[in-house]
Amino acid sequence: MGMHRITALVVISLAAVACSDDQPVEAGVDGGRSPEEVLTGTATVLESPEHGPQLCLGGVATSLPPQCGGPDIVGWDWADAAGEESVNGTTWGDYTVVGTYADGTFTLTEPAAVPEQEDREPEPLASSTPCPEPAGGWVVIDPATTTQATQDAVMAAARSAPDYSGAWVDQSINPSYADGEIAVGDEPAMNDPMHLIVNVRFTGNVAVHEADLREVYGGPLCVSEGERTEAELLRIQEELGDREGLLWSSSDTIDEQVELGVVVDDGVQAEMDERYGEGVVDVQPALTPR
Repeated sequence: MGMHRITALVVISLAAVACSDDQPVEAGVDGGRSPEEVLTGTATVLESPEHGPQLCLGGVATSLPPQCGGPDIVGWDWADAAGEESVNGTTWGDYTVVGTYADGTFTLTEPAAVPEQEDREPEPLASSTPCPEPAGGWVVIDPATTTQATQDAVMAAARSAPDYSGAWVDQSINPSYADGEIAVGDEPAMNDPMHLIVNVRFTGNVAVHEADLREVYGGPLCVSEGERTEAELLRIQEELGDREGLLWSSSDTIDEQVELGVVVDDGVQAEMDERYGEGVVDVQPALTPR
């Protein structure tokens, strides 16, 4: 997920996420996977006075010391690890682990390793706007109605429609992001309505919706057609909220998907495709075959 996507989700509050930060993760349905299959993943390992080493696959509470939970790890020895931290009897660190997973327990088959840090070259923000660029570019039509207040108003108006599919902002046209980096001191300018594209999506009546929203907002605006409503995505997410082995879930209205974090994909993706249609639910396992 690129920076433009992250900013959109934070500013517009599109993602509804449910995480379990401090509860052990139960085993999911086997689905035919061999319990001896070698898996790998990168996560925080944490040992506290309340429990032994656990693999934190469902999120970490950013307290000091941090708090999290997950499968117990068999064969863990802090003497074989590096880069750990300890506060008030709790020890933790981030590691890439290799081993097997069965009955809610992860068993190491080789020593854990500290994840390698990738040096990535800065990249321009990729556009998340599906509309073609208008003749003359993405320009402000009416500065008086291109403000934070009118941006909030146009989002509220869009959400009130029964066929509302999603909304987000695209910052790829913002001049404050140059050479792949935000200029020092320009962070607030990245959310300037004069230099971003408001995206709104509906499942029908696109031309009518665009005309209505143009009465409210004078900045760069893309109104496009979606396949499913946000309400449908949230309904699916709610249906799956108590699924055994679920680590987290989110509704992504840009890709029009429900994302599910699971320990391993024991046939979960195939099940979701059969139940909701291919591509509607994206299963993201924390542990994958090596």
